[in-house]
Amino acid sequence: MHLTVIPERCSGCKICELACSVGREGANNPKKSRMRVMVLYPHPVIRMPIVCKQCGVPKCGEGCPTNAIYKENGVVRLDQEKCISCNQCLTSCPFGAMFLHEDIEHPFKCDLCDGGEPLCVQACPKEALKFHPKHILGQAHRLSAARSYAKMSKVEYMDDGQKKTLKYAKIRKGGSDDS
Repeated sequence: MHLTVIPERCSGCKICELACSVGREGANNPKKSRMRVMVLYPHPVIRMPIVCKQCGVPKCGEGCPTNAIYKENGVVRLDQEKCISCNQCLTSCPFGAMFLHEDIEHPFKCDLCDGGEPLCVQACPKEALKFHPKHILGQAHRLSAARSYAKMSKVEYMDDGQKKTLKYAKIRKGGSDDS
């Protein structure tokens, strides 16, 4: 299973952060969440949940001098017994998905809630976080590409070496042309 972020749906409410921090750390403190929602202003406003991508070859683990980061059943994990809190994993993760908090001794990250549907996915009111089988990765991009054709008024293409144009009929809202 894979945790996917759909940033276009994110409202920046950060309910996912609260669900994670309460469920995993027992604290109503989003800074203890194993994910973060980045909100950038002014224009365009960007809202982007940052979660561990559970990389096939985790860069955070490559930077770890004690091999405290390992992969088990598709989930990248941190062995707190081996961790020396050097924070090399924080600088090695290309996605910024390793976190620190002054109350927590070691770095921490998303571990997909140790099984089942992650709490952040359950809590997200906009369905900006999805937990689905890996084989459908990329489906959102395929759907987006297909939908972009619906917004086009014409398509140019080559046919036997000649440039041709296919024009789409305009459909009026409300149904009829009678005004």
